[in-house]
Amino acid sequence: MARKTFISYNFSEARHLRDQILIALGEDARYYQGETSDSPNLADRRTETIKKVLRDMLYDTSVTIVVISPKMTQSRGIDWEIEYSLKAVSRDGRTSGTNGIVGVLMKYDGGYDWVLSHYRAKDGCRYRVIDESKLYKIICQNRFNLKEPSYRCSTCRTVDVLEGSYISLIEQDAFLADPSRFIENAYQKSQQVDRYKIAKIIE
Repeated sequence: MARKTFISYNFSEARHLRDQILIALGEDARYYQGETSDSPNLADRRTETIKKVLRDMLYDTSVTIVVISPKMTQSRGIDWEIEYSLKAVSRDGRTSGTNGIVGVLMKYDGGYDWVLSHYRAKDGCRYRVIDESKLYKIICQNRFNLKEPSYRCSTCRTVDVLEGSYISLIEQDAFLADPSRFIENAYQKSQQVDRYKIAKIIE
């Protein structure tokens, strides 16, 4: 089932990936509520004006897609968009729920080495490690945060990429191949938000 989505991204380096995501969504792109190439340029607007526009876009969405790019943390506003997505916000007697959130790891220089490493545990299990210095703290706080952890392997205590964290991080190629799968996973977790220890405030 299609979900109303918002894409949070660094305009200067990830605009092309935003466009690729919209193309990959196909017919479901009509449920997209965020910026497009036709949206007004907000670069010269005051911070509060920008936030108001983004609040209006985000309010009626249920899933936020965050593009994880090399200079993401240098962009103003992405961490705020994540915080707003996680909060329950009331308007005109209606309260929005916590959005599901999925992070898309951008391919850079042909790969993901800038943020992602793969290892093999002694028991033979393969696992990956994300360089958290490339992430906002609010993303890190919402990873590996199941209240009752469920391990994919009880020996090396690796967790499932999709279910083990409220904010899952998925490589660009995998996401573009089947975006509805990951969007729906994020949405379903938002319907079971009490299973996770959610950090909703930027520190």
